[in-house]
Amino acid sequence: MSESPPRSIFPDPRYAPGDAPLAMGGELTPHMLRDAYRHGIFPWYSPGQPILWWSPDPRFVLRTSELKIQRSLAKEMRKPYWEITYDCAFGEVIRACAEQPRPGQDGTWITEDIIAGYEALHDEGMAHSAECWRDGELVGGCYGIAIGSMFAGESMFFHRPDASKVAFANLALRLHEHGFRFIDCQQPTAHLARFGATEWNRDDFLDELALAVEEPDRWPV
Repeated sequence: MSESPPRSIFPDPRYAPGDAPLAMGGELTPHMLRDAYRHGIFPWYSPGQPILWWSPDPRFVLRTSELKIQRSLAKEMRKPYWEITYDCAFGEVIRACAEQPRPGQDGTWITEDIIAGYEALHDEGMAHSAECWRDGELVGGCYGIAIGSMFAGESMFFHRPDASKVAFANLALRLHEHGFRFIDCQQPTAHLARFGATEWNRDDFLDELALAVEEPDRWPV
């Protein structure tokens, strides 16, 4: 008789509120983060708050097969001064994302605890970064979590115009080439909508996620 899959330490997200946390507390250990992402849950909280765990409904998702790259960006991506690398500067990327000013936000949710937790995930080969360089300088990038054929995008930054777009578009293309089903963008933004991300209801997302996380891991890209 085959063994049943281990139960999650989190409540079932299918019965969680769509616009509020489903759990609070715990630790940002690789074990807890891995369990969260396998079940469509991620941490998001402000400094001074306990760790809050979310599984929003609806969910913003980009199928890699439906990636849209605008003509102007495609032209920019062909410029010879851009260099794209992967997992060469994870710590620098996540810290730059934490420092990136964002309209309408006071401060950052990428706390020192978040940084430490995701760096530990990176050391275990689960968290990854895409870096965009120009003239030897790191000018843009993004990071996220890869499990099976799902990539959960977490954040991006830029120090020069178009650098984060170039990094994300190159990453999305590589993910598609290597058989990733979709990128979980979590929350809707106009920026990601231009790449083709759309809203999914949570049940559909969790059904697709369950299939994706059972597939073999396929990093590096």
